[in-house]
Amino acid sequence: MNAPKPISPPERLLLGPGPSPTAPSIYDALAKRTLGHLDPAFLAIMDEIRAMLRAVFRTKNAMTMPMSGTGSAGMETCIVNLVEPGDRVLVGVNGVFGTRLCEVARRAGAEVTAVEGEWGRALEPDAFRKAAGGAKFDVLCVVHAETSTGARTDVAPLRAVADEMGALLLVDCVTSLGGIPVELDAWGVDAAYSGTQKCLACPPGLAPISFSERAVARLQARKQPVQSWYLDLSLIASYWGTERVYHHTAPINMLYGLHEALRLVLDEGLEARWQRHERNARAFWDGLAKLGLELAAPADERLVPLTAIRVPEDVDELAVRKHLLEHANIEIGGGLGPLKGKVWRVGLMGHGSSPESVARCLAALEAALDAQGVRRP
Repeated sequence: MNAPKPISPPERLLLGPGPSPTAPSIYDALAKRTLGHLDPAFLAIMDEIRAMLRAVFRTKNAMTMPMSGTGSAGMETCIVNLVEPGDRVLVGVNGVFGTRLCEVARRAGAEVTAVEGEWGRALEPDAFRKAAGGAKFDVLCVVHAETSTGARTDVAPLRAVADEMGALLLVDCVTSLGGIPVELDAWGVDAAYSGTQKCLACPPGLAPISFSERAVARLQARKQPVQSWYLDLSLIASYWGTERVYHHTAPINMLYGLHEALRLVLDEGLEARWQRHERNARAFWDGLAKLGLELAAPADERLVPLTAIRVPEDVDELAVRKHLLEHANIEIGGGLGPLKGKVWRVGLMGHGSSPESVARCLAALEAALDAQGVRRP
């Protein structure tokens, strides 16, 4: 075949559930010259990435690093390293990603108990206690920011629940890290994972993870090898640690991008970044109310970086998203699972969390609804 022309992706404002808009300086970092994965200059960059990740995760955990792969690779990493066949795992399920945690844990050989909650609502500590029924568990898993529903579950009270069960506390921070408070040490989290493509404003491809001393002790006490060689932290830690033992070729330029993304977070300041995300989300919610649109999650359980909007009756949900893409070059997401066709998911994350994004999205939504003849207040 003849070689195709060089790619020229269209300009889009990415306001879906991810990926989010990439900051310009991150694009610049991705384009820098590639080094070898054992080059001393690159090893120094790795050290800075680990230090910045600890700061953003609010932890002193020594085992903190980015895994090669998207956020789902972070999920797999935590499960396969902490779970052995026959272990008992308790998983909060109030959306797609809780369901996925259950599936990954089952494939690792765990005996899984799901804490079933309403999609679009937070999970309460007593729901975990009731589902456990007084039994002991090895790992308690919860999704902090459920991307599929726009609901935020309070993690801090679950430390006491995990202690009652003798369990490690594992938290999905994919859509929360860098956008709302994440406090691993203060909350007593044993293992956490995230992704680069949400509030960190970096392209998808890396999954930051962090393990507490208790989680590392569980890993070291395993009776069987980790089922995934590629995600085995007992091997990868030797590359990211002082030994620098080769495991796999690191995605060099993606790590350049993550370095710049984390640098931008710390340069802005974590608290200031959290405040920016909340300020823009609230402006967006106010604008949606003026359009007569309702939100799926209650105000005190609502996720700031990702808003789920109820689709009004007699509105063609897909047609609205198509209108935004074709007429305004804006991408938003549809619902998943039981919420398919019932909600729109709009992300105001990282570089995309701005007054300009809010104004453009509200104007585009208004035009799309007008195109369907929807009556508004």
